[in-house]
Amino acid sequence: MALNFKQLTFISLVLLGINSGFAQLGFSHEIGVIAGPVAFQSDFGVRNNLETNAGNTGIGIGIIHYINFSYRADCNCYSTDTYFNDHFKLRSEISYNTTKLNHFGEWVDDPRPRYDQLRHHSGKANNLDIGMQLEYFPLSIRAFSATQYSFAPFVSLGVHFTSFNPKAYTDYVDPEGLADYGNVFDPRNIFGPWRPGPGDDPGYYPVKIDGGTTWSVVGSMGTRYKLTILSDLMVDLRWQYFFSNEVDGLDHKLKSNKAKDWLVWLNFGYIYYLD
Repeated sequence: MALNFKQLTFISLVLLGINSGFAQLGFSHEIGVIAGPVAFQSDFGVRNNLETNAGNTGIGIGIIHYINFSYRADCNCYSTDTYFNDHFKLRSEISYNTTKLNHFGEWVDDPRPRYDQLRHHSGKANNLDIGMQLEYFPLSIRAFSATQYSFAPFVSLGVHFTSFNPKAYTDYVDPEGLADYGNVFDPRNIFGPWRPGPGDDPGYYPVKIDGGTTWSVVGSMGTRYKLTILSDLMVDLRWQYFFSNEVDGLDHKLKSNKAKDWLVWLNFGYIYYLD
């Protein structure tokens, strides 16, 4: 965990350095807060299953900061009229999301005892995010700031660094009384083909709750609504793909596991123009 903290601190200093560099150029700033529901897609449940998509949901919150290239804070005037200045903003963010995870789908619905371990296995994803996105506004940012438009749609793309700390639980009761109740590291409590046996890899086990760090790619689309001259409301739908399959605390090697962990986050925000 100390290593995670050091890495996050380093990334934070890099982002602060980038923001400070743009600030020295005189560009203006915006700050805001975001929050909303998260749908986490992982090894819990069945891929492309509506019940899984609706069931494994949580919440995310965050603080966001923007560099507004269209306006200069040092002179209270518009910046040079270029396409980039009038259609792009740089967004930096620190956010946190958490999601309770359960198995859903055809195997959990199967009443046979062989799937009891699956029904009684649950988890929790906890992720601290920090990163940047470049937002593109098809309409003029200057015109929106001057209230010529009420809405300013946008799309964005960026990279985030994530510190994840998942949890895993089981309340399975072994009918033979051999399993250690509540122990997710007892193979008799967890569903799958990894029970000890001839030829098994002793170094592999699907439950991974040590935590760690990973990078992710983030894309979103949304819109701002001009609330006042100095404030906006925002809504955007984010897709975030992690470069790790252990963010949810479960990393099985089944053939059906064709993607790493990812999430969709519908967030609502309030943004205030600092200068």
